[in-house]
Amino acid sequence: MGINRRTALKGLLVAGATLAGAKPARAAGGPIGIPDDAVGLLYDTTLCIGCKACVVACREANGLEPDPGFSNGIYQAPDDLNEYTKTIIKLYKDEGRQSYMKAQCMHCADPACATACMLGAFKKREYGIVTYDVDLCVGCRYCQVACPFGIPKFEWAKAAPRMVKCELCNHRIAEGKIPACAEVCPRGAVIYGKRADLLREAKERLARHPDQYVPKVYGEHDGGGTQVLYLSHVPFEELGLPTLGEASTATLQRKIQHTAYRGFIAPLALYGVLGAVLFRNRKQGKEEGSQAGGQP
Repeated sequence: MGINRRTALKGLLVAGATLAGAKPARAAGGPIGIPDDAVGLLYDTTLCIGCKACVVACREANGLEPDPGFSNGIYQAPDDLNEYTKTIIKLYKDEGRQSYMKAQCMHCADPACATACMLGAFKKREYGIVTYDVDLCVGCRYCQVACPFGIPKFEWAKAAPRMVKCELCNHRIAEGKIPACAEVCPRGAVIYGKRADLLREAKERLARHPDQYVPKVYGEHDGGGTQVLYLSHVPFEELGLPTLGEASTATLQRKIQHTAYRGFIAPLALYGVLGAVLFRNRKQGKEEGSQAGGQP
């Protein structure tokens, strides 16, 4: 039987009463890294025509509700990543230049969301894909704050909310398929494969057409490396990708945690109390939502 929120929170409360020096495993661990069988995506801005077929396919493949808010309820037209949208195509335009930009989870080599999550709801699992386990989530949203790309989104409108982000269609990969966004792209602007092969392909494109691209593969080293890679004909920062060093955000988080946990009783008890309160509120909200749904 798998662990559930109640069991996890009870365990956390017990752990909070341990002697000085106790600390979460993530604080003690080092960078996770990219496994040898890591898969990912390569997005090439020069090939994208902004058709948004990937956005629709992603919604359908992941059973997401349509987001017609930006169109005043007329048709699905999300303006950014949110609880209904795991990938989005944005337009950059300035002084006669324009480019489309596909945003989704970057599946970092050393994900900040996983380091920030106190119960391990976010983890790098098979093929290096950063996946989410709702049964381990207490809704603290530390992952949302920690992510340098602003990817995880919270279901504010639901009584029993969860975090939402791209999981690289891992359910489709398990069936021998590929991510829906890569499957439907009519121009091959986004392709799926092993990260090592995608990086090799990106560098070959740079070598063949040096005047066509910014001379860099974004995600090769940025933020510790990512499994989603980018080629672009305009500066990456203008597309909304943050300027990061080669060290991951999670590395800084671990340094802070090492300092915070050294020399006094670890704040696991505080985490436990916070988690218990969040769990209680979450359960109460779910019950209220069920009761409201049962009214005529």
